[in-house]
Amino acid sequence: MGQLIKGKAVADAITAEVKNHAEELRQKGTSPKLKIVRVGQREDDLAYERAAIKRMASCSIDCEVLSLSLDISQEDFIKELKKVDQDETVHGVLIFRPLPRQIDENAVKYIIRPEKDVDCFNPINVAKVMEGDETGFPPCTPEAAIEMLKFYNIEMKGKNAVVAGRSMVVGKPAAILLLKENATVTICHSKTDNLKGVAGKADILIAAIGKSKMITGDFIKEGAAVIDVGINVDSQGNITGDVDTEDCIGKVSVITPVPAGVGSVTTAVLAKHVLKAFNQLTGK
Repeated sequence: MGQLIKGKAVADAITAEVKNHAEELRQKGTSPKLKIVRVGQREDDLAYERAAIKRMASCSIDCEVLSLSLDISQEDFIKELKKVDQDETVHGVLIFRPLPRQIDENAVKYIIRPEKDVDCFNPINVAKVMEGDETGFPPCTPEAAIEMLKFYNIEMKGKNAVVAGRSMVVGKPAAILLLKENATVTICHSKTDNLKGVAGKADILIAAIGKSKMITGDFIKEGAAVIDVGINVDSQGNITGDVDTEDCIGKVSVITPVPAGVGSVTTAVLAKHVLKAFNQLTGK
């Protein structure tokens, strides 16, 4: 029977470190600040927003929300983003995506300067992550997955790692972060021939394919570490991951649950990024 590894202990450790530094800054009369930009009232955005606000408070980081109408024009959205970017009291900016159809992400993704772009929306940060530039900001979710592996002392160096999913939000950056840890990485997806066979060779499997409980026990190598970053809602309204945990736990060494797994670490990574952005912008 594998070990169920939860995110709370990981998030608490990151939070404690960030809070310590943020409180030192407050004693000097300054504070990191996050600005969340949300268009519309999507429930998943609102849920993450509540979690982010709570995490920033626990880290002694200021946080504001800019809530915009779902029918905002692209022109007006760009004006609002420029105001946020030019606000020198704001050090980190998180823009919830996907944006509504009338807004072309390609037309807006460069507006927030990379130094404030704490969740890797700006392509300059994507390039920094690819190149290994430590001043960049990887997306928070794949970095949270790596933090989970590190916290629970799961060796990545030299291991066969498989990422199921190829999005720019999780899959591709997760693969780059695993390469940084000297893993041997394969990216697979819904069009991969013999997906079960490819996944079944993984010492480490990161599931980010976007389909509820798609990864079952016959995808898993005996003793593998499985990190589930999927967030889905089943027909009964329950939150589920991409992995069928009950079917896999008998084969794995460790596995993350959904909820209470990687998701709980993501907001802590976000706080760490805001502090890093503050330090890089101010030199403090």
